[in-house]
Amino acid sequence: MTALSRVVALDPAAFAGTVWGREPRLTRAADLGGPGGFTGLLSPADIDELLSRRGLRTPFLRVADQGKVLPANRFAGGGGAGAEVADQVRDEDVMRLYAEGATLVLQGLHRLWPPLIGFAGELGAELNRPLQVNAYLTPPASQGFSTHYDTHDVFVLQVDGTKQWCVHPPVLPDPLEKQAWGGRADEVAATAQGVPALDVVLEPGDALYLPRGWLHSARAHGERSLHLTIGVRGPTRHTLVEELLTLAANDPRLRATLPYGLDVTDPDALEPELAATVAALRDWLSTADPAAVAARLRERTRPDTRPAPISPLAQLDFAAALRGSDRIVARPGLRRWWTADGELRAGGRAVRFPGYCVPAVRLALDGEPHTVDELPLNDPEDRLVLARRLLTEAIVVPAEGIDGRSAGIDPA
Repeated sequence: MTALSRVVALDPAAFAGTVWGREPRLTRAADLGGPGGFTGLLSPADIDELLSRRGLRTPFLRVADQGKVLPANRFAGGGGAGAEVADQVRDEDVMRLYAEGATLVLQGLHRLWPPLIGFAGELGAELNRPLQVNAYLTPPASQGFSTHYDTHDVFVLQVDGTKQWCVHPPVLPDPLEKQAWGGRADEVAATAQGVPALDVVLEPGDALYLPRGWLHSARAHGERSLHLTIGVRGPTRHTLVEELLTLAANDPRLRATLPYGLDVTDPDALEPELAATVAALRDWLSTADPAAVAARLRERTRPDTRPAPISPLAQLDFAAALRGSDRIVARPGLRRWWTADGELRAGGRAVRFPGYCVPAVRLALDGEPHTVDELPLNDPEDRLVLARRLLTEAIVVPAEGIDGRSAGIDPA
């Protein structure tokens, strides 16, 4: 079962062609494998563990009451002797606020909770998008946030309890990140008074997909509700426009100084210069190099996605005891590419190898597990040296995983 098939009962081609970015899609638990299908990712008991025993700190927890986010000092403070922090969650304060009707929002769980780290990595690889995972714990008969929209797509996974969702069409289709709903609060409120496009109760194991911009609000029924929200972020056409404009600075016509004394606030005076600028920009755009745009986007999007976690000490021990029969594989989720001059870019670092090693590095990074002895180098010691370097640079990992589980295969 793929990660995508756990949240939507459509094959990837049908989802991409008819649903993605176009319309909401409700999928019932029965079509996803049955009720309670998401408790393996996060359960109420896991919430207790995170809030009380894991040293959770802000901003990994937000608390909302009557649609307003409470200041962190209401539920966080010093970590006690030996913990030089001032923002550790106080479980007794969180319990009190929740009992009084506040909603708890655990943020960034794709960085904190092992089952969600793995699931987010798999789903992100399938969608080729960076993900964020938050959990919302809402008291019985409560609503954490008023009607709003997100500037990224979301999958809502109902874990425990039930929650009623009202979904309305966008007031601004496909909003950019800087076009948050607060700037259109009146339109959002007015639209929320109309007939919803979707009014459904999510039960355990149900999933709901919402494209960015679709208005939504949710209220727990007579029992507490726990759901996961997976936010899917990614570049838009506007992202391409931004990078094109940056690259356009290479054209001297588009760097030219405007005429002396020009009043840029006067439309009549500005018109000829604007026309000349548009013409120059049009000429430059016809020569835009996709490779140059892609190179900028690689650097821009790289920080949004973290590669699969490694176990630093165990990985170093594995490298130190490396044998020719040991298997390695490219680190899942690590963004990497070769530059025109033969340099490997991986995780924001530039790594250069001797020319005779490059074929061996390319084989090690092809997404399949390989033994060290398979690397195409004549000297067995050279194979070990190269494999150790790839391990210590965190570019590859043990194929079976440090803990004996599969390390996974990088689809890239």
